[in-house]
Amino acid sequence: MKYIIIIFFFVFSSNVLYAAEFLIYLESAHNNNPVLNAERENYKAIKENINISRSEFFPSISILGSQSSKQSSNRTNQLGATLPDTNSETTTQSVSVDQKIFQGFQGYNSIKKSKLESDRAALKLISVEQQILLQSAVAYYDLSYKIKNTKFNLANVDLFERQVESDRLRLQKGEITLTDLAQSESSLAGSSAKFIAAETELLTAKSNFERIIRLPAPKEVIKENSIKNLSLNFPTGLNSALSFSKKNNPKLLLARLDYEISKKNVKIEKSKFSPSASVNYTQSQNNSFSSTVDDTEQETLKATVIIPLFKGGKNHSSLKKSKFKKEQSNLMLQDVINETKTDTANAWSTYQSSESVLKATKAQVKAAEIASEGITLEYDSGNTRTTLEVIQSRSLLLDARISNAKAERNFAVSNFELLSIMGELTLRNLKKP
Repeated sequence: MKYIIIIFFFVFSSNVLYAAEFLIYLESAHNNNPVLNAERENYKAIKENINISRSEFFPSISILGSQSSKQSSNRTNQLGATLPDTNSETTTQSVSVDQKIFQGFQGYNSIKKSKLESDRAALKLISVEQQILLQSAVAYYDLSYKIKNTKFNLANVDLFERQVESDRLRLQKGEITLTDLAQSESSLAGSSAKFIAAETELLTAKSNFERIIRLPAPKEVIKENSIKNLSLNFPTGLNSALSFSKKNNPKLLLARLDYEISKKNVKIEKSKFSPSASVNYTQSQNNSFSSTVDDTEQETLKATVIIPLFKGGKNHSSLKKSKFKKEQSNLMLQDVINETKTDTANAWSTYQSSESVLKATKAQVKAAEIASEGITLEYDSGNTRTTLEVIQSRSLLLDARISNAKAERNFAVSNFELLSIMGELTLRNLKKP
């Protein structure tokens, strides 16, 4: 088993996960995550709505060309006399220009709506970026915790293997009973099962890391906390955190934009009750090739005014629908405002409590190490310590180390969750000197 541990640590010593490399992993997820790249393409597509809305203000120009051939045979007049066959070819070319003059401000409001939708898409992209960065940070610290958990369980297996070997010798000398040996063997089997479970969890964490960050998972972490090397714009208190969230929380900003878009929809529906005016200019040329050639050129200028009177109630229902949607967006906005306050308060509370838990688990590990070392030495020296006491002390030490590693993970994640709620989790903010 010693050789296994040596190989284990030798393999894990390569490709070390340094704190400075943390940003590299975040950048990889930022540039290569497919969900984020899909949202970027969605933003580009929605931006084109602005140009589509603007096109309503420009003239529409079309060119039409046609050619037809006509042949008449077996013709007779009313008296039954035969008439000569005829044939003709007609060629038509025309240019038509349509220009909308007035649409009841429908075009104007459509452009404003398209700009708001573009802003919303940009904000949605920022929101997804922060979600991916948060997922990346969680995947990073999950992997860190799972690696430590695996190492702790592996070391525990080695300790119990050595204890079983030692207890077998002591049983032969009559220093302990068969029951004591059975307790040691049972503990070895239990620690081996925990190590297998830890390895399985580590494989899952690696897979999740590679799925989100799009890079091979590292094989080791160092003890240094990478958070200390980052520029995290943390609030000084809960009120400061609430202020940040009110200004920058992506979900809240999206809800506000949804409400503004719903107001534009109401104005667009109202504009459909207004008259509309347009102008059309057409220039055409007809060429007919027959026994008598007939060429004509024609220019037409037409102004059209449409006054909507009744469309089966469709306009009225569409306007009512847009007003209901507007009220729905307003109610959703109020709910998101309250939800953001609650989420910020919870994130701030989690951040503070996780820091306290981390300090407590560090003290727990120190105490458990001292107790386990002392009990083991007393047991090996033939003192009154029992096998059960040694097993319990080692189990407590293992639990303390795992709890501390998990507390480190939870504290780190709470930092990034708080930044995400505040709308401050961006690569630009993390890279600030």
